[in-house]
Amino acid sequence: MPTSETRMQTRSIGSLQVSVVGLGCNNFGGRLDEGRTKEVVDAAIDAGINFFDTADIYGGTKSEVYLGSALGARRKNILLATKFGMKVDETRNGGKPEYVKQACHDSLVRLGTDHIDLYQFHTPDETVPIADTLGAMQELVKEGKVREIGCSNFSPEQLQEAERAAGSGPRFVSVQNEYSLLHRDPEKGVLAACDSLGLAFIPYFPLFSGLLTGKYRVGQALPEGTRIQEGSPRLEGKNLEMVEKLFAFAESHGHKLVELAFSYLLMRSEVASVIAGATSAEQIRTNAMAPNWNLTDIEMQELGVLLGPA
Repeated sequence: MPTSETRMQTRSIGSLQVSVVGLGCNNFGGRLDEGRTKEVVDAAIDAGINFFDTADIYGGTKSEVYLGSALGARRKNILLATKFGMKVDETRNGGKPEYVKQACHDSLVRLGTDHIDLYQFHTPDETVPIADTLGAMQELVKEGKVREIGCSNFSPEQLQEAERAAGSGPRFVSVQNEYSLLHRDPEKGVLAACDSLGLAFIPYFPLFSGLLTGKYRVGQALPEGTRIQEGSPRLEGKNLEMVEKLFAFAESHGHKLVELAFSYLLMRSEVASVIAGATSAEQIRTNAMAPNWNLTDIEMQELGVLLGPA
């Protein structure tokens, strides 16, 4: 586990230096109550994680409340990311400028802070020009309520459009999309767009909702208390078959599957921080120690053959 002598590596999201392993806070307020949230947050800080990613919709807005409470005075030592735009209720959703400002105010109150380090537009809103949404986000930066701005679930074309719309003002510095060994869509264009535009990429669901932890195996019963239930599309035969191949690949090189899952993503220079959710201090420690495999060119080639095209 990282200590003061062995600090976790960091990478850049705009002006922010974030730990290469971040904590996704989607379990807070849902699967975790306030007490267990604090246990996970404490473990993350102890493990050297300084990047905490939440959203207004997580836990029905409770994630932000629980996270802010758990951080307390330690807020000044971490980098806080949250999101807006997905449906909180009938009136709180989307990218209209007036709502952007209201959503930011509400998140600041729930988090108990005076600024957000990375404020992200959670999903595109086709009913509002991106220039309008971006303009409101730029004003938040100028007002000091937000340090950096980013987006989530954007396509390469939408990233290019947002770059053009930014003009001379603050621009998106990151995009957060789903990316894992079992979901490689970003390799079809988003990562290339990040490279050309100078954007940091933040993968979510890096463990494919737990399949890449090694807990889910062909022919074995589902572990108790897990997020994935019988019948989930995530448990399709092709996914479980690939898990077996990846498990064998990792084991043959002296590593665990979860180490491969994190390390593969971090081999991409565009990836800044791999954010994974956790429901226990043990999971936090496992995730924090996972990115320890510097895959060689030959290993990456072998893995490419095993995985096939994205």
